[in-house]
Amino acid sequence: MRNTQDSSFIIYPSMPSDPRKLPQVLYIADSDESRALVRRLLADQYVVLEAANPLDGLQLAEETHPSLILLDHNLPHITGNEAATRLKKMLPRTPIVIISADTSPGAKERALAAGAVGFIPKPIGGDFVQLVEEYLHGKVDELENAEEYLREYQQELAEKIEDKIRLLTNTVERNKYLLQQNQKMFAMLERRHKLLETAARVGQMVTSILDLNDLLRHTVNIICSEFDFYYSGIFLISDDHQWAVLRAGYAAAGRRMLDTHYRLPVDDKSMIGRAILTQQAQIALDVAGEESRFKNPFLPDTRSEMALPLTVNSVSLGAVTVQSDKLNAFSEEDVTSLQAMADQIAIAINNAKLMKELELANAELLRTKTYEAIATATGEAIHWVGNKAAPIPGSVSRVREDVRYLIALLSRLDESALDNVSLRAAARTVREEAQALGIDLKQILAEMSAMKPNRLQALVSVESLMEDLDIVENSANTILEIKEGLIGPARQRNDENISLKEMIAGTVGSMGLPDDVVEMGWAEDLPVVRADARQLEQVFNNLIKNAWEALSHAQVSTPKIYIVGARDEDPNFVQVMVKDNGPGIPKEIQEKVWVSFFTTKGGKGGTGLGLSAVMQIVNQHGGRIWLESQPGKGAAFYVRLPAAK
Repeated sequence: MRNTQDSSFIIYPSMPSDPRKLPQVLYIADSDESRALVRRLLADQYVVLEAANPLDGLQLAEETHPSLILLDHNLPHITGNEAATRLKKMLPRTPIVIISADTSPGAKERALAAGAVGFIPKPIGGDFVQLVEEYLHGKVDELENAEEYLREYQQELAEKIEDKIRLLTNTVERNKYLLQQNQKMFAMLERRHKLLETAARVGQMVTSILDLNDLLRHTVNIICSEFDFYYSGIFLISDDHQWAVLRAGYAAAGRRMLDTHYRLPVDDKSMIGRAILTQQAQIALDVAGEESRFKNPFLPDTRSEMALPLTVNSVSLGAVTVQSDKLNAFSEEDVTSLQAMADQIAIAINNAKLMKELELANAELLRTKTYEAIATATGEAIHWVGNKAAPIPGSVSRVREDVRYLIALLSRLDESALDNVSLRAAARTVREEAQALGIDLKQILAEMSAMKPNRLQALVSVESLMEDLDIVENSANTILEIKEGLIGPARQRNDENISLKEMIAGTVGSMGLPDDVVEMGWAEDLPVVRADARQLEQVFNNLIKNAWEALSHAQVSTPKIYIVGARDEDPNFVQVMVKDNGPGIPKEIQEKVWVSFFTTKGGKGGTGLGLSAVMQIVNQHGGRIWLESQPGKGAAFYVRLPAAK
């Protein structure tokens, strides 16, 4: 017994009998009703095999070798006659019977000519089972004029074969055409994918460049190298919006055009002008036939051209031209891909312009702030100088008055009491010069005679006189320090190769610090630096002095100043650290210590210009200085200077 999940053919054995002893009858028909009828009629005596189409029937017949094959004449794809011919060749000893509703003349004869042994007309009658039994046991319908019907059947087969060949040929041609179209479509999609991918890569590369000139130059080079174009150029609109000015061009032709200040009017007479005006891409597949295209003597080999507008937020910035030395190098589909690239280029150009404008604005702001800082610093400097100079006139006036009183007293001295000739000559000289200067010694003596003793003693006090001179001296020194702090960094440099180890050791030695305060350590083979020796001495003198003053003010029990010279991470630089073990610098003022006239020493001295001058000197030498400090852990100043080459 044979069962299968394929509904196209089913085996129905007779239930009452042993299937192994019953003949097998294969019925091939596409009608479910016809197969059901035959099954009911034959199931008691035969194993009924079924197939719903001729192809499945041929396969089932080859596998089962049935005792009899019943063929419905009206089958899909091929006729029953054609199926009979095929089955006759496969199973030459198996009888084949055609079941047909065709009652036209010659229908039976054509079936017999095709290889059938019998012909049963539809509808199936009551003698169907009897006829099946007879055909199964060797009945063969006679065919008169067999040769004639055989020729007709062969002719019919030939015509059908021709129709099949014609249909297959048409199908092949159609498939060939579809294949060509698909290949074109795949090629177009592949090209578009490559263009989009390349456009995205170009956009990614150019958007990272913020300098406008570098951006334009690199963009045309990238476009030509990535897309294999003959030429590319970028035009930007002039300030008066009348011209499209070439700002970047590829290779030698581009350089020659830039040298001639190449530009095009923004009108519809050129592809560039038209792309700018319409904000739409312009394509010329054959430039020889493009009358409106501006003829360019620098690019004689151009055969195809595309002009792509550069716009940002509907504002035209210019246009980019891409040119090929091949005809029909561009398609309408290329516009989408290349315009996406042009849009990214436009954004990059706009960003570069904004960056340039921002730089100019920052430069203007910096100039303004610089002028303000200079004005502020100048005002503060004048204020400082005024404060330091203010005590001088009063002190000088008091000194002058004290000197007048002392000269008057000296004039009353009896020269004869002086046993030294030089002393007598000096006393005489004082009187004579006082008279020459118009000092009325008699009047001064009269004033002094009228004064009370304590008042007179105060006027001629040598201690008071020396205090006034100290005030004048301190004020003058402070003014000189301010002058050095302001002008020192700007003094003309006299650079030379300097050993920091030797220079700083000499600076420390000249400062008169206790022997055990400063500890120095130096890396082996520390490079020399190229700098102005006087200015560097000022830098490290100031840093060491500040460290010592901080330690003294904090009254550290074991004050230490550590000076360490080492190679920087960058081999072109040398780094020196000046660190103390004092209380450190509060975080809130660490940035302020670099500001001119800022000081933490209050009335105990200090102009507030030391660290400001130090930073200026280090910066002018191409170096860097910074501060690291934590409360209770001292302050460390790091000086980074370029090594001598």
